[in-house]
Amino acid sequence: MKKTVIRYGLYGALTICLLFLFSWYVLGDLSFSTQEVIGYASMVISLAFVYFGIKHFRDKENHGKVNFKKALTLGVLISLITAVTFGLLDVLFTEVLNPEFMEEYYEATVKSMRDSLPPDEFEVQLAEIESQKEMFSNPIFSFALMGMTVFVIGFIISLISALILQRK
Repeated sequence: MKKTVIRYGLYGALTICLLFLFSWYVLGDLSFSTQEVIGYASMVISLAFVYFGIKHFRDKENHGKVNFKKALTLGVLISLITAVTFGLLDVLFTEVLNPEFMEEYYEATVKSMRDSLPPDEFEVQLAEIESQKEMFSNPIFSFALMGMTVFVIGFIISLISALILQRK
């Protein structure tokens, strides 16, 4: 089980890193909202290894059987490796590779809000994101937020995969 978790967790981690770098270098000129959609798609693609890891364990290591609890545990552990990797990658990106990212994202968000909201609602929303700006610039918060985002998606995929692949 340990070998399967590490192997498929690393596959997921490598995939999310490669997709992240691809989107940064090749698709970096797209709008932030489009990049966000691509980011979530990258997370789901990299977490597909949860399904394949559980299936591999069931078919190759456990004689064609795996109960729901064991399958869910495998999926959660594979997701955890991918989530921690993405959290670290996000901190590396925002602190080292592209330290201007947070300011660029903030400015684009303010511009988008200014263009789409009535003035009184814009002021309320602006005050809200101003209060959150420092928190989102904290690398520890950023790591936790990005890691938890991937982990929650991974948990959902683990749950679905465990339901599909369980076999007694």
